[in-house]
Amino acid sequence: MSTTPEPLVGTELPRVTPEPLVGTELPRVTPEPLVGTELPRLVIEAVDGEKMKTMAALLADPNPIHWDVEAVQALGMGNQPVNQGPNNMAYVMNMLADWAGGAEHIRRVRVRFLDNVFAGDRLEAGGTITSADDDGMVECEVWLARDGTHPVLAGTATLSQAPV
Repeated sequence: MSTTPEPLVGTELPRVTPEPLVGTELPRVTPEPLVGTELPRLVIEAVDGEKMKTMAALLADPNPIHWDVEAVQALGMGNQPVNQGPNNMAYVMNMLADWAGGAEHIRRVRVRFLDNVFAGDRLEAGGTITSADDDGMVECEVWLARDGTHPVLAGTATLSQAPV
Protein backbone atom coordinates (compact mmCIF):
# COMPACT_ATOMS: atom_id res chain seq x y z
CA MET A 1 0.00 0.00 0.00
CA SER A 2 1.45 3.38 -0.94
CA THR A 3 1.00 6.54 1.04
CA THR A 4 0.91 10.01 -0.40
CA PRO A 5 3.35 12.39 1.30
CA GLU A 6 2.05 15.60 2.81
CA PRO A 7 2.37 18.55 0.42
CA LEU A 8 5.09 21.04 1.29
CA VAL A 9 2.69 23.97 1.53
CA GLY A 10 4.55 27.23 2.03
CA THR A 11 7.95 25.54 1.83
CA GLU A 12 10.45 27.16 -0.50
CA LEU A 13 12.17 24.46 -2.51
CA PRO A 14 15.90 24.70 -3.15
CA ARG A 15 17.04 25.98 -6.54
CA VAL A 16 18.26 23.08 -8.66
CA THR A 17 20.80 23.65 -11.39
CA PRO A 18 20.64 21.05 -14.16
CA GLU A 19 23.79 19.25 -15.19
CA PRO A 20 25.39 20.62 -18.37
CA LEU A 21 24.50 18.67 -21.48
CA VAL A 22 27.96 17.37 -22.31
CA GLY A 23 28.60 17.36 -26.04
CA THR A 24 25.39 19.22 -26.85
CA GLU A 25 25.83 22.13 -29.24
CA LEU A 26 24.01 25.19 -27.99
CA PRO A 27 22.60 27.72 -30.46
CA ARG A 28 24.82 30.70 -31.28
CA VAL A 29 23.56 34.23 -30.82
CA THR A 30 23.55 37.10 -33.27
CA PRO A 31 25.62 39.88 -31.64
CA GLU A 32 24.09 43.09 -32.97
CA PRO A 33 20.50 42.86 -31.69
CA LEU A 34 21.64 41.95 -28.17
CA VAL A 35 23.74 45.01 -27.31
CA GLY A 36 21.72 47.38 -25.12
CA THR A 37 19.14 44.73 -24.23
CA GLU A 38 18.00 44.78 -20.60
CA LEU A 39 17.99 41.40 -18.87
CA PRO A 40 14.73 40.32 -17.22
CA ARG A 41 14.76 41.47 -13.62
CA LEU A 42 14.62 39.18 -10.63
CA VAL A 43 12.51 40.68 -7.82
CA ILE A 44 12.95 39.75 -4.18
CA GLU A 45 9.86 41.15 -2.47
CA ALA A 46 11.32 41.04 1.04
CA VAL A 47 14.71 39.81 2.22
CA ASP A 48 14.02 37.16 4.86
CA GLY A 49 15.71 37.82 8.22
CA GLU A 50 15.24 34.20 9.31
CA LYS A 51 17.19 32.98 6.28
CA MET A 52 20.03 35.31 7.32
CA LYS A 53 20.29 33.40 10.60
CA THR A 54 20.43 30.12 8.69
CA MET A 55 23.09 31.44 6.30
CA ALA A 56 25.15 32.76 9.21
CA ALA A 57 25.13 29.26 10.69
CA LEU A 58 25.93 27.58 7.34
CA LEU A 59 28.76 30.01 6.64
CA ALA A 60 30.01 29.86 10.25
CA ASP A 61 29.74 33.65 10.16
CA PRO A 62 30.16 34.94 13.72
CA ASN A 63 29.16 38.53 12.91
CA PRO A 64 26.02 39.27 14.97
CA ILE A 65 24.77 41.95 12.52
CA HIS A 66 23.17 39.10 10.55
CA TRP A 67 20.81 38.06 13.36
CA ASP A 68 21.06 40.43 16.35
CA VAL A 69 19.14 43.70 16.00
CA GLU A 70 20.83 45.11 19.12
CA ALA A 71 24.25 44.63 17.49
CA VAL A 72 23.02 46.45 14.38
CA GLN A 73 21.63 49.30 16.50
CA ALA A 74 24.83 49.55 18.57
CA LEU A 75 26.76 50.14 15.34
CA GLY A 76 24.29 52.82 14.23
CA MET A 77 23.29 50.77 11.19
CA GLY A 78 19.52 50.80 11.71
CA ASN A 79 16.96 48.43 13.16
CA GLN A 80 17.12 45.35 10.94
CA PRO A 81 19.69 42.56 10.50
CA VAL A 82 22.13 42.97 7.60
CA ASN A 83 22.06 40.45 4.75
CA GLN A 84 25.29 38.59 3.93
CA GLY A 85 27.21 39.73 0.86
CA PRO A 86 27.19 36.23 -0.69
CA ASN A 87 23.37 36.23 -0.54
CA ASN A 88 23.24 39.57 -2.34
CA MET A 89 25.61 38.32 -5.02
CA ALA A 90 23.54 35.15 -5.36
CA TYR A 91 20.47 37.20 -6.33
CA VAL A 92 22.44 38.54 -9.31
CA MET A 93 23.78 35.07 -10.16
CA ASN A 94 20.24 33.62 -10.06
CA MET A 95 19.00 36.39 -12.36
CA LEU A 96 21.82 35.64 -14.83
CA ALA A 97 21.27 31.87 -14.69
CA ASP A 98 17.53 32.29 -15.23
CA TRP A 99 18.11 34.43 -18.32
CA ALA A 100 21.00 32.41 -19.76
CA GLY A 101 19.30 29.04 -19.40
CA GLY A 102 21.41 27.73 -16.54
CA ALA A 103 24.33 28.52 -14.26
CA GLU A 104 26.68 26.65 -16.60
CA HIS A 105 26.52 29.67 -18.95
CA ILE A 106 27.98 32.05 -16.35
CA ARG A 107 31.69 32.38 -17.02
CA ARG A 108 32.69 35.33 -14.84
CA VAL A 109 31.11 37.76 -12.40
CA ARG A 110 32.85 40.73 -10.79
CA VAL A 111 30.94 42.94 -8.36
CA ARG A 112 31.40 45.75 -5.87
CA PHE A 113 29.26 45.98 -2.77
CA LEU A 114 27.93 49.55 -2.55
CA ASP A 115 25.58 49.46 0.43
CA ASN A 116 24.01 47.14 2.99
CA VAL A 117 20.85 45.14 2.43
CA PHE A 118 18.56 44.72 5.43
CA ALA A 119 15.84 42.26 6.40
CA GLY A 120 12.59 43.30 4.77
CA ASP A 121 14.22 45.18 1.87
CA ARG A 122 12.65 44.79 -1.57
CA LEU A 123 15.37 44.13 -4.14
CA GLU A 124 15.65 43.96 -7.90
CA ALA A 125 18.53 42.29 -9.73
CA GLY A 126 19.05 43.29 -13.33
CA GLY A 127 21.52 44.05 -16.05
CA THR A 128 22.18 45.27 -19.57
CA ILE A 129 24.09 43.60 -22.39
CA THR A 130 27.13 45.70 -23.26
CA SER A 131 28.69 43.48 -25.93
CA ALA A 132 28.21 40.18 -27.74
CA ASP A 133 30.41 38.35 -30.22
CA ASP A 134 30.04 35.74 -32.95
CA ASP A 135 31.42 33.06 -30.60
CA GLY A 136 28.41 33.43 -28.33
CA MET A 137 30.11 35.36 -25.53
CA VAL A 138 27.97 38.08 -23.93
CA GLU A 139 29.22 40.82 -21.59
CA CYS A 140 26.75 42.51 -19.24
CA GLU A 141 26.65 45.23 -16.65
CA VAL A 142 24.80 43.83 -13.63
CA TRP A 143 23.31 45.39 -10.52
CA LEU A 144 21.23 44.84 -7.42
CA ALA A 145 19.09 47.71 -6.17
CA ARG A 146 16.90 48.35 -3.15
CA ASP A 147 13.38 49.21 -4.34
CA GLY A 148 14.76 49.05 -7.87
CA THR A 149 16.45 52.44 -7.51
CA HIS A 150 19.07 52.49 -4.73
CA PRO A 151 22.15 50.52 -5.89
CA VAL A 152 23.58 48.08 -3.35
CA LEU A 153 25.78 46.05 -5.73
CA ALA A 154 27.17 46.70 -9.23
CA GLY A 155 29.51 44.88 -11.56
CA THR A 156 29.99 42.94 -14.78
CA ALA A 157 29.30 39.42 -15.98
CA THR A 158 30.41 37.27 -18.89
CA LEU A 159 28.03 34.61 -20.21
CA SER A 160 28.61 32.00 -22.89
CA GLN A 161 26.12 31.13 -25.60
CA ALA A 162 23.29 33.09 -23.98
CA PRO A 163 19.83 32.98 -25.56
CA VAL A 164 18.56 35.65 -27.91
